[in-house]
Amino acid sequence: MVMIDALAPAEIIRILGSRFRELRMRRNMTQKDVSEFTAISIPTIYKFETGKLTDMSLANLLKLMRSIGIQQNWDLLIPDLPESPYLYTNNKKRQRIRKPSKK
Repeated sequence: MVMIDALAPAEIIRILGSRFRELRMRRNMTQKDVSEFTAISIPTIYKFETGKLTDMSLANLLKLMRSIGIQQNWDLLIPDLPESPYLYTNNKKRQRIRKPSKK
């Protein structure tokens, strides 16, 4: 397990690319297969897997996750939290009050 707290975003993308490559190969998929599934170019997939891509859009990352069948891990990125008990007063949900707008 890699501690990502001290890593730069480019280093995190490099690690993810390496992991992606391993998973893709274990699923017997080629870069061409992934490219056809995601509409992401083969050179971009190659750069991602080899650590030469320093910036990747979230949309492309999600497409790549879907292509190798790990989209169920999306919830781990930002987990859904239970409602906070602080939102309730006397069993009623508190509502946010806005200041009246000045016209």
